[in-house]
Amino acid sequence: MTANSKVQQIKAGYLPGLSDDEVQWHVLPFERNGTRLEVSVPMLTGEQMQALANRVRDAAAKHLRSMTVAQIIDVIDRAMARLLDRNDAYRQQAEAWLPVVSGYDADMVRLGLTGFFKTFRAAQLKRFVAEDFANPAVLDGFQPAAKGGAVRAFGPDLLVHSWAGNVPALSLWSLICGLLVKAPAVGKLASAEPLFAGWFARLLAEIHPPLADCLAVVWWRGAGGEEADALYAQADTVLAYGGNQTLDALRKRLPVTTRFLPHGHKLGFGLIGTAALDALKAPTVARLAAWDVMRYDQQGCYSPHVFYIERGAPVPPRAFADYLAAELANLQRRFARRELDLEEGATVARWQQTMEWAGDTHQLLGPVDAAWSVAYSDSLQPLAPTALYRTIAVVAVDRLDDVLPVVAAQREFLQTAGLAVGPEELYRLADLLGAAGVTRISAIGSMSMPEAGWHHDGRFNLLDLVRMTEIEQSAELAAQPLASYAD
Repeated sequence: MTANSKVQQIKAGYLPGLSDDEVQWHVLPFERNGTRLEVSVPMLTGEQMQALANRVRDAAAKHLRSMTVAQIIDVIDRAMARLLDRNDAYRQQAEAWLPVVSGYDADMVRLGLTGFFKTFRAAQLKRFVAEDFANPAVLDGFQPAAKGGAVRAFGPDLLVHSWAGNVPALSLWSLICGLLVKAPAVGKLASAEPLFAGWFARLLAEIHPPLADCLAVVWWRGAGGEEADALYAQADTVLAYGGNQTLDALRKRLPVTTRFLPHGHKLGFGLIGTAALDALKAPTVARLAAWDVMRYDQQGCYSPHVFYIERGAPVPPRAFADYLAAELANLQRRFARRELDLEEGATVARWQQTMEWAGDTHQLLGPVDAAWSVAYSDSLQPLAPTALYRTIAVVAVDRLDDVLPVVAAQREFLQTAGLAVGPEELYRLADLLGAAGVTRISAIGSMSMPEAGWHHDGRFNLLDLVRMTEIEQSAELAAQPLASYAD
């Protein structure tokens, strides 16, 4: 850190019922472009963690679970309206400090936040709930079941979130899922992005004070110790994001009765057919593809690693790769890639070197020292991760169908496929890709901007969090003779 830069200090987390002087704090330092920031994160004891879990559970039973889903959506919508207002203090904090802690370009963060927050307005949230529940009223009370009897959905007794920090404000997604199923929640901050979750908890408490004690945001070092175990012992559901090794280690720490919902590493790719490769369409598709590569430097699980380009069009695959390289160069001037640390830079250099040495199968386009890399191959290549940080492979294929066996070999890591094809091809390929393991198909340019209510990793966002309680028709029938009006 530079000696002359001024240090800004922020306390992160959200601890209802605990004062700052009761808690030990750990400082996470950040610096970007001469701005130094020290984020103090709370380190609780096992006893404090257990008391905090009890507090949010009790508060949710009294306040959150008495609200209707429509009321909860209204509170979230008002929070989103605040976060979309660039004059609001919370939005200004986010724009000022999330680029510092993440290292991402400030304009990229600003645009990313706006696009993200818009997906959680009231209309989108109503669609979100309806996607998982044919009758959303089952979250509010027993509703008639088509087979007879009645059914109701209950959220977790205590939901624990474990967040990754690769994308700013990523915590918002799972926080909102928890609120919609009326779950008391404790979230564990990521050291790489320790700010947004606490801000959102405070904003909710301002907008609707009864929610103030229904949510807590904590931190612990690494995998945690007795404080983490004390929290996991209280939770009946754990929703976690991160690397596969981290998730596997977490799974082994949980009681066998705890529901574990992990979201780990995934591989995204794109398929671009001849219909999108004439002189008018190809440059536009390349521009959209470059945005998918640029957004948060491919850190999202939905980001592309390979674009497979079909031969036989006026614009051949090699020319498309040149278009893509030019667009990445343009985006670097507008949204500079974040500065890489030594390990990240070495990873990119190794990938570039591997592409250069494989001269019979790959060709590295553009300057080696550029903040982006396009590797072109004229023959079918496996779907494999790049080095991230705006490194992308472009592969020519005779037919898009040839890609299916290649991507199916990575079935356990598949999630998002971006397609630029005609309507008939879209549905034909979507059927084949779904059978291969792909769970989300988007337009090129929208790969890194999932819609509200998308089925993350092919699962249900809300249904996976709830348990269903049924009143069987036999109980209804048996109750009738016991009614006061039965005599």
